[in-house]
Amino acid sequence: MATSLIPPGLLRFLQQQQLYIAIAVAIYAMFWAMGLHSSFSVTLAYTLLLANFTLLVQERLSYLYCNYKGIRYWTVYLVLLFCLTPFAVFIAMLIIHRLQGATGPFLEYLRSGWKFPFVATLVVGIAMQIYQATRERLEKHNLELQQEVASESSQRELQEQDLARAREIQMNLLPKEIPQIRGFEIAGAWEPARMVGGDYFDVIKLSDTKLGICIADVVGKGVAAALLMANVQATVRAFASESASPAWLCSRVNAVLCSNIATGKFVTLFYGILDGEQRSIAYTSAGHLPPILLRASGASQQLREGGALLGVFPGWEYKSASVQLAAGDRLLLFTDGITEAMKADGEEFGEDRLERAAKGLAGESSASVKSKLLAEVRTFCDSHFHDDATLIVLGALAVPA
Repeated sequence: MATSLIPPGLLRFLQQQQLYIAIAVAIYAMFWAMGLHSSFSVTLAYTLLLANFTLLVQERLSYLYCNYKGIRYWTVYLVLLFCLTPFAVFIAMLIIHRLQGATGPFLEYLRSGWKFPFVATLVVGIAMQIYQATRERLEKHNLELQQEVASESSQRELQEQDLARAREIQMNLLPKEIPQIRGFEIAGAWEPARMVGGDYFDVIKLSDTKLGICIADVVGKGVAAALLMANVQATVRAFASESASPAWLCSRVNAVLCSNIATGKFVTLFYGILDGEQRSIAYTSAGHLPPILLRASGASQQLREGGALLGVFPGWEYKSASVQLAAGDRLLLFTDGITEAMKADGEEFGEDRLERAAKGLAGESSASVKSKLLAEVRTFCDSHFHDDATLIVLGALAVPA
């Protein structure tokens, strides 16, 4: 019969009988080893009667000691066991006396044979209680572990849901469609190292002929960096306008961050105003990696003008600079997640490799260059980004006369 068809109470009783039979075999083996003559049937009958009677009474009276711990628990239990043992021995010996059909008086039978069942009952009772207490403790511990695992799993699921919502919110903060102006094409991409990240980029339409272009890197990763990033983006958008110079904007953002940012946090930021009519970009770099300007002639330069990173030095005076953009020129703006992407052996992708790869894509669209550069970086580091990776590609087109 399958165990699943046996009622739990009966199954537990049968399992206990198996244990008692094993105890009886052990007792009989000890008698045999000591040269004492004993009937196995009598040993088995004594063991089953005494063990079942003792266990039955213990379970009915367990409320007297189960709420105690340590010495008090065992003191109450042993006192109870000593009180119950005489009754258990008396009943067991009476049943054995009747089953054996002994001719002598029962009291004489009891007087001559009570010592062994008395001691055996105490030993079995203590051993059973140690087993029971250990099993209950292990079951309680397992239950607590299961509850803890279930709780941690539930918390982890909630955290993953929160992170997924945070990522969705952060994605919505990025430009869904990058604004474009005549004579230029701009493409951007953001890839966080975790579910959410501290990098961001933005392209803000300031007028029909001007765009504000921003890329920033908040120190750290995860939710804390993402929250600070959202604050930076909101601040930049609040101050960005056609008349606000990049240096002025960085000064204002720096003042806001210095009064609100936590100790040890900072932000690097590059902000530029692309002027389609003048075909130039005015910019300020606040401690950010200098963008690489690739000229159509094959020459290159870095846009370094600016000042210190944001959120550290109150009152810092930032400087602006401007460069002209001719047809075929291309500007690469990036965060250190691109250049510091590394192989398993620790070799970094680096700015030189980024520049060479971009030069090899001359003549292609900004969107194509962005996708192929990211694919090359991803292949280089086997898609194991150690930091958030953000890339903006700005290409200057030929304007018909």
